[in-house]
Amino acid sequence: MHTDPDTLFERLWESYRQVTPSAERIHKTLGAEEGQAIVNDHIALRTFNLDPVRLDALAEHFLSLGYRQGGEYHFEAKKLYARHYEHPSLELPKVFISELLVEQCSPELQSVVKRLVEQVRPEAVAADDFLYSGRHWQVDYNTYRELMKESEYAAWMAAWGYRANHFTVSINHLDQFRSVPEINQLLKAHGYKVNASGGEVKGSPEDLLEQSSTMADRVPVAFADQTVTIPSCFYEFALRYPKPDGQLYSGFVAASADKIFESTNAGS
Repeated sequence: MHTDPDTLFERLWESYRQVTPSAERIHKTLGAEEGQAIVNDHIALRTFNLDPVRLDALAEHFLSLGYRQGGEYHFEAKKLYARHYEHPSLELPKVFISELLVEQCSPELQSVVKRLVEQVRPEAVAADDFLYSGRHWQVDYNTYRELMKESEYAAWMAAWGYRANHFTVSINHLDQFRSVPEINQLLKAHGYKVNASGGEVKGSPEDLLEQSSTMADRVPVAFADQTVTIPSCFYEFALRYPKPDGQLYSGFVAASADKIFESTNAGS
């Protein structure tokens, strides 16, 4: 396990950046053109609820660095369960980890996912680099397409494996942008597509959290039989509001996260 959270997040960013070229460009636009310091609000990771890769195994990498469990979230329509983790040092990003509840899916999907996960060595899951190690299995393009019909989430996992599904710019830490619509305007002005599922701004001041995201980049991925361009990862933006005690809300809003998941939908 990593002993230093900064190194872990640097490696996660490196692996994410390689398949999300727009994130690096947006990062540079905000940093260079707009002169903003970019603070990462949170990252998100995806997995299956099967040993040895279930949510708890991924969380262990953060618990060993002093993170603590925060809220838990249920996405019944997408058959997902999630938790978030935060560090006592508010400087460090929050971590949102979700898992597909495989037993709730069709027998066909269950057998495919079990076959994929059987190829993951338990010792690989505990290794320092697991969270940014990518795919641990062979999968052909047709299997990906079949998974996509039932669960975009399962298909994304099958194609991309273990890496940050998104990083998130903290709007609270930007000087020149005070709202999610302002950020969305900047993104659109630079030609990026904003996820409009459930509206371009997810959440509200009443929820204490507003979010938006780009639609995932489309990049080539090498399947077992052919290389195909598919959606990879996306970049998210979050604005947090203070709770009655004056501290910024640090949790997540399930209804908003539900729509953020759709940033990787292929049909968009």
